[in-house]
Amino acid sequence: MSSIVPVILAGGQGTRLWPKSRSARPKQFIDLVGETSLFQQSLERVKDAGRYAAPVVITNAEYRFLVAEQAQERGIALGAILLEPVARNTAAAIAAAALVAVSQDESAVIHVLASDHLIPASAEYFGAVDSAALAARDGHLVTFGITPDRPETGYGYIAIGDALNHGAHKVAAFVEKPNLEKAEVMLAQGGFAWNSGMFMLPAKLFLAECETLAPDVYAAARGAVAGARRDLDFIRLDEPAFSASPNISVDYAIFERTDKAAVLPVSFAWSDLGAWDAVWKGQGHDANGNAVSGPALISNSTNSLVMSESAHVVIDGLDDVAVIATEDAVFVGRLSQAQNVGAIAKQLKADAATRALTETHKTSYRPWGGYSSILMGGRFQVKKLFVKPGKKLSLQKHHHRSEHWIVVRGTAEVTVDGQVTMLTENQSIYLPLGCTHRLANPGKIELELIEVQTGSYLGEEDIIRIEDEFGRN
Repeated sequence: MSSIVPVILAGGQGTRLWPKSRSARPKQFIDLVGETSLFQQSLERVKDAGRYAAPVVITNAEYRFLVAEQAQERGIALGAILLEPVARNTAAAIAAAALVAVSQDESAVIHVLASDHLIPASAEYFGAVDSAALAARDGHLVTFGITPDRPETGYGYIAIGDALNHGAHKVAAFVEKPNLEKAEVMLAQGGFAWNSGMFMLPAKLFLAECETLAPDVYAAARGAVAGARRDLDFIRLDEPAFSASPNISVDYAIFERTDKAAVLPVSFAWSDLGAWDAVWKGQGHDANGNAVSGPALISNSTNSLVMSESAHVVIDGLDDVAVIATEDAVFVGRLSQAQNVGAIAKQLKADAATRALTETHKTSYRPWGGYSSILMGGRFQVKKLFVKPGKKLSLQKHHHRSEHWIVVRGTAEVTVDGQVTMLTENQSIYLPLGCTHRLANPGKIELELIEVQTGSYLGEEDIIRIEDEFGRN
């Protein structure tokens, strides 16, 4: 029997979950519900070697190390990590992944999953996966349709047609996101499912339909895969070829035009965590319907979500509110109007004074660990660096700044102009301007240190990398 190849789409930016989700580290890579990220939860659902082949992940280059590290943290080997050179929506991404799957197994079936959906790994879920795979092997392009339990206006719908084999049905029609009145009518009428954005596709059949119905997408994906190049553990799709693809979803390009579309109605727990109200629904609640994460106190309040990364948040006498506090921004709004956050994020991004709040966190993550900015002045900056066990920064130098490193926790191996020094807690070292230096963590616990920079320019552009194990310039 042909293998099921999981294809995990991990390139989205999740602007509706601002301020926790930002373009440098979007919602699929942060812990929103549970102790692991949504991407890691997606990997866990496809790790059964009896059902699945090794997963193919498609993401953009900025997230490549996040993908690799989070997979490694869960001990899950990936079949391939494809890097999109530009964003072209889901049609081209899925076509590229299907081409990779077919190159290894012409009869492969691909299970397309979003990396930012919350889905408990239940027996009902895996039963639906197996039924969808059988329907796909019968020659259908299968989409999973979630049985609606409320008149939701944030999802597209699928009208369920005549029955096929294995619990699947023909797709009678796709319905755009409705207004509330139309959603209420469809819920009362029955015969409609939410469009989950998950698919089970015979890869060769999908590519044939793509070549016929969306030839520009097919040609771009084929050229991008043919011209791809290996970069460490990643496969970089050819940029000129991939860029030629129309920016179009697989729904518009293929599913709304093919006569081979099928829908499998399912009722397992599912959420796309598309807004803060969805996050609230996925959390555990107290007796008053409140969900709390991080340092917070809720007094005399009901049906609210409070999440804080640092500051202690207190709310009193409120109902239906979301309070999301990060290191550098706070959002307060009606939980029932959480869909507005996406528009707010666009406003912030359009203003040069607030654009950074939508792009980066105060804590920046790197393949070796990361750093948090603590204090910045005219000619100085203080950062906290954290380095994972066994990792090391690039061999580098600076033209405009000197640095002091003070170890707070762990052991640091510091190389300065070829001389190696070992530092432990409360020890420090000075790195003069222009010296060639490198920091490494040879220990088994995370290394934490305080970095004090002084000089005329303190930006990240003043890093001249001489040698880097992650292939960065």
